[in-house]
Amino acid sequence: MLVLGFEPFAGDTINPSAEIANQLAGETIEAHRIVSGVLPVSFSDAPLVLAELLDRHKPTLVVALGQAGGRAGISFERVAINLIDARIADNAGLQPIDAEVLEGGPGAYFSTLPVKAMHAELSAHGVHSTLSLSAGSYVCNQIFYWLAHLLASEHESARGGFIHVPWLPQQSARHPGDPDMALDTMVYAIRKAIACALRIHEDLPISGGTTH
Repeated sequence: MLVLGFEPFAGDTINPSAEIANQLAGETIEAHRIVSGVLPVSFSDAPLVLAELLDRHKPTLVVALGQAGGRAGISFERVAINLIDARIADNAGLQPIDAEVLEGGPGAYFSTLPVKAMHAELSAHGVHSTLSLSAGSYVCNQIFYWLAHLLASEHESARGGFIHVPWLPQQSARHPGDPDMALDTMVYAIRKAIACALRIHEDLPISGGTTH
C-alpha cells in the first residue's frame, strides 16, 4: 500500500504528513508492505508525481495525508471537489483562482476508504478524529481529486482517500491558541486507520452527516 505526504509550505520547515509517511515506510500492516512518497506543494507537479507513484507501485490501497493547520484532530475527508481556489501561492509561486482540477471532469469524487469505520476505530483508541466534508480548495483537495480520478479510470482495483492531520506542537507555537498533536500520536492514529481500511471494505451503516 502507498502512503503519501506533502513537503513543507507556507513558511514552515516541517510538514507532519511527510513525517508520518516517512515513519511508516517499510512497515507491514495487515500483511501489506507500506511504501511512501512525499509530494511537492505544486499545482503543476504534484499530480505528475502522484501518477508516477501509482504506476510504479501499483498499490491496492492509497492513503494521502495532508496538513490542516487549525484542526484539532485527524480528519477523514469524504469528498474531493473539482475546484482549485488558492488562498496562497504554492511553492512554485502559482495561485490559481476558480480553476477546475480536471477540465470537464466530474464535479466531485468520494473517498473509497471506509471513513466511518476508520473514525470509529480511532475513537475507540482515544484519538480525536472527525469526518470532514471539505478538503479545502488547495493542493490537498487537488491531489485527493486526482487520486480518486486515477483510481476510477486507471487503477480500478485499488481503493484510496485523503486524511488531514493537525499541526505539530512546534508549528502551533507560531499560532497561539490553535490545537496540535504529537507526531507519535499521529503515526499511531494513521497506523490504526490503515489497518482498519485494509480489514474493512464496506463502511459502517451509521450516520456521519451534519445539519449545517
